[in-house]
Amino acid sequence: MINVEVQGTKIVLTEITDQWGEECHTFIGRPAMMQWATEKFPKDSFEGTEEEWQAIMDAFKQV
Repeated sequence: MINVEVQGTKIVLTEITDQWGEECHTFIGRPAMMQWATEKFPKDSFEGTEEEWQAIMDAFKQV
C-alpha cells in the first residue's frame, strides 16, 4: 500500500508492506516523486498490463 500526502511544499510518500514494514520518502516536488515512481514501477519489467501501469502513473500524476 502507498499513501501520499502533500504537506506544504513537500510530498510525503509512505510505503507499507508486510515484508519490510513502513518506509517513508519525502520529495521536494512532483518531478522528484514521478522520477521515483518510474524507477519503482519500471514499464519494461512491470508484471501486469500496460493499462494497469498507466493507471498507477496517472494516480501519481494526480497528486
